[in-house]
Amino acid sequence: MIRSLHIAVRLAVLGTATLAAGCAFGPGNALPEVAQPHQYGAVTSPEHTVQAQGVAQHLQPAQLPQPYWWRAYGSDALNQLVDEALANNLDLKTASQRLAAAREQWAAQTGATTLPSIGVGGDAARQRALGLPIPGTPNTSLYNTFVGQAEVRYTFDLFGAIRYDNEALGERVDQQAYQLQAARNAVVANVVSGAITLAGTQAQIREMKRIIELSDHDARDRARQVELGAASRTALLDAQRTAASLAAQLPELQTRARASRHALAVLLGRTPDLAPFDIGFEQLSVPETVPVVVPSALLQSRPDIAAAGAALRAASADVGLATANMFPRLSLSASMGQAGYDWSTALSGAGAIWSAAASLTAPLFQGGALRAQRRAALQSYEAAVSSYRQTVLSAFQEVADALAALEHGNQSLAAADTAWHAAQAQYESTDMQVQLGAVPPYVARATAQQASQARQEALRFATTRLLDTARLFHAMGGLDDAHDDIQQLPVAESSQ
Repeated sequence: MIRSLHIAVRLAVLGTATLAAGCAFGPGNALPEVAQPHQYGAVTSPEHTVQAQGVAQHLQPAQLPQPYWWRAYGSDALNQLVDEALANNLDLKTASQRLAAAREQWAAQTGATTLPSIGVGGDAARQRALGLPIPGTPNTSLYNTFVGQAEVRYTFDLFGAIRYDNEALGERVDQQAYQLQAARNAVVANVVSGAITLAGTQAQIREMKRIIELSDHDARDRARQVELGAASRTALLDAQRTAASLAAQLPELQTRARASRHALAVLLGRTPDLAPFDIGFEQLSVPETVPVVVPSALLQSRPDIAAAGAALRAASADVGLATANMFPRLSLSASMGQAGYDWSTALSGAGAIWSAAASLTAPLFQGGALRAQRRAALQSYEAAVSSYRQTVLSAFQEVADALAALEHGNQSLAAADTAWHAAQAQYESTDMQVQLGAVPPYVARATAQQASQARQEALRFATTRLLDTARLFHAMGGLDDAHDDIQQLPVAESSQ
C-alpha cells in the first residue's frame, strides 16, 4: 500500500507540474478584437435634434446607459406597469427558474469532480455456498458475513480536463444569466412601447371620431340641400362616400388599440380580460436628454454582447477539454473497515480490512475519435468568434438606426406640427367668416376636417418620436439593479 501511495504522489506532482501546460490547451478567454466605429452611423449625429412641439432632444455622450430610463417619460402609471411586468412576467419567471436550476447543476458538477468522494456502507448476509472439495466435508457450507467499510475516491486533474469541463458549464450558466438580463430589458422596452402605442392610438381614435362626426354632419347637410333643390345628388353621394370611407378607418385603429391592451396584459402576467387601461397621451413627456453610450463602452453595457462573450469562453474551454481528453488520467481509491463471519470477529482487531488502489488510464487508439472531437471543438470556437463579432456589429447597427430614426422623426414631427397649426389657423379664420356670413358653414367644416387630419398626422409622428426614444434607450443596453434577486455574480467569475 505504501509503495502504491508513493507512486500516486509522484504522479500527482507530475500532474500539477503539467497544469501550466494544460492552460495552453484552449485558445484562452480573451475576447477577439472588433473594429469600433468613430461614430455610430454613416453620418454624424447632431448634438440636438430639431425642435418639435417645443422640445429639442439633447443626445449626450455617456459611458453608461441611463438606469431606469423609462422614468424619463414622467408617468407614474407607466412606471407601475414596468414594475408589474418585471415582477410578474411569466417568461421572465421561467427564465429565472431555469437559470437557478442551471446554477445548481453547475454546483453539483463542480462539487462532484473537484473534491474527493467519501462513502460508507455496510452489509450483513447469511448464505449457503459451495465448500472446498475436501473429502469427508459437506459439499456446502452455511455461514454469515458482516462487512462495514468507508471508501474514498479522487481523480487527479492532471491535464485540466475536469477544470475545462467545469469552466465550460460555468460560462454557459453565465450566458443564461446575461440572456435573462437581455430578456428583462426587452420586456421593459415592450411594455413602454406598448403603452406608448396604446396612448397614441387612442388619441388618434379621438381625432378620427371628430373627423367622422364632421363628415357625417356635412353629409346630412347635403341631404337637406338636395331636398331643397340647392345641391345635386352627385354632391350628396360624394359626401356620403367620404363619410363612409372615413368611418371604415376607425375599426382598424380600434383593433390596433385593443391588440395593444391585450399584449400589455400578457406582458404583465394578466389575462387579456384584465388588460390595463390606456395612459393618456398628454401624460407622457418627451425625454429631453438621451444619453448615448460611446461605441467603446457599448461592449460592456449590452447583455447580448456579454452573453456572446460567455458563449465564446465556453467554446474555448471545450477546446481545452477535447485536448485534455487525449492525455492520461489518474484515480486513487482507498477503503477501510471491519468484516467477519460473525459479529464478534467483525468487531475485533482480526476483522480489520483495507485496500488502496491507483489507476492510470490513457487513450491509445480511438479510431481518430479524439482528434476529430478536438477539430470539431476548434471549429465551434471559430464559429463562436464569428458570432461574437456579428453580435457586436449588430449592436452598433441597432444604435445607428435608432439615432437616425430619432433625428429624422423629429424633423417629420416638426413639419407635421407646422402643418397642423397652419390648418388650425385656417379653420379659425374660416369659422370667423362663417359667423360673419361671408361663407357657408360647410366650408368651415371642411377646414375643420383638414385641421383634424393634420392633428392626427402630428399625433402619429409624436407617437413615433416617443417610440424611437424608447428604442434608443433599449439599444444602449444596461444591467439595471431594479431586482436584486437575479443580480448575482456570474458563475465562472465567482468560482475564480
